[in-house]
Amino acid sequence: MKENDNDKRLNKEEEDYQSILKESIEEFEETYKPSDEVQKTIIRKGKNQALLTTIFISLAVLLLIIPVMTLLTYIYYGGINGKANTEIEVAANLIYVTEPNMHLEKMRIEDDIGFFSMSIHFDVFKRIGMEDYRVGDYDIDYFLDRPSFPQRNLLLERPPENIPQPETEFLFHPDAYVPYDRGGEWNILEGLPDGTVSEVYVSFTEMMEPDEVKRMFGRDVEVRWLAVNSGQEGRQRDINGLPITPLGYPAQIDRTTWSPFNGRSKNEDVFIEILELLHENEESATVLARAKSLALEERLSFIKENGIEVYGAVITGPTPELREVQDIDEVRAIKVGEVKLWNWK
Repeated sequence: MKENDNDKRLNKEEEDYQSILKESIEEFEETYKPSDEVQKTIIRKGKNQALLTTIFISLAVLLLIIPVMTLLTYIYYGGINGKANTEIEVAANLIYVTEPNMHLEKMRIEDDIGFFSMSIHFDVFKRIGMEDYRVGDYDIDYFLDRPSFPQRNLLLERPPENIPQPETEFLFHPDAYVPYDRGGEWNILEGLPDGTVSEVYVSFTEMMEPDEVKRMFGRDVEVRWLAVNSGQEGRQRDINGLPITPLGYPAQIDRTTWSPFNGRSKNEDVFIEILELLHENEESATVLARAKSLALEERLSFIKENGIEVYGAVITGPTPELREVQDIDEVRAIKVGEVKLWNWK
């Protein structure tokens, strides 16, 4: 009986406790419960704080990534085995050996390095008469070591009709077909004023030695560029139907220190060295070349085995002197290039 009384007493105390607790909670909620507006404000502040935390974390990560990426990019392009120098060498030297009578000032090449990308800009020049004339500029963009097709801005007075491979139709191998009226080019040369200097592309009837070409013309005619037979030019196009890039080299020594043809080695030897460099980087060189077939492995082997034979040249001088080229039996065809006012000695 006493146990039942104790149980009842305990139950009663528990019920009283729960009742008091419930009343206390209700009283607290009625006294301290925030309004709906206050609750919305608290939630909004929480969201804003979370957003700011996310932003600050993101900025911290970016501030770490940017210098790391910049450092890695400069290491890639400018380290001991950096790509920048190689890519610039390929682009610059390609001009000398595939663009007749065209050169550039390598010390003035501008480069800009971004995140795993690079862009280079340089001006190109032609020697017409006794002066070098700026005839345009090149812009090339790279992603890692992959160049885009160059943006060429040429300022030629006689712009090519068939971009992007005009010089493939200016100089012709003895076995190649000449697609234009040969007499018409002589008429153009005849019609030019005597007080001018001109650039003329000359194709020969047969292969010639470089020294023979230099002796062929008069004292007041300068041979600027020699087109070299590499065993491919007679076809004009490769097995895929692509125009074959002409190969050649400057006939004169360039006294500027930045030119590869500055006289420290024979121009013929420098020409071979450049072809070897282009062969090692042929994928980039093919993208940059005006005509799209280089086939350097076969052509380099042919030149090394057979020596340097010339099938054409670019010459410059006073226009009256250039007219006399018509009397040379070994000249098969000409193409008149740029013309400038008199600047001869």
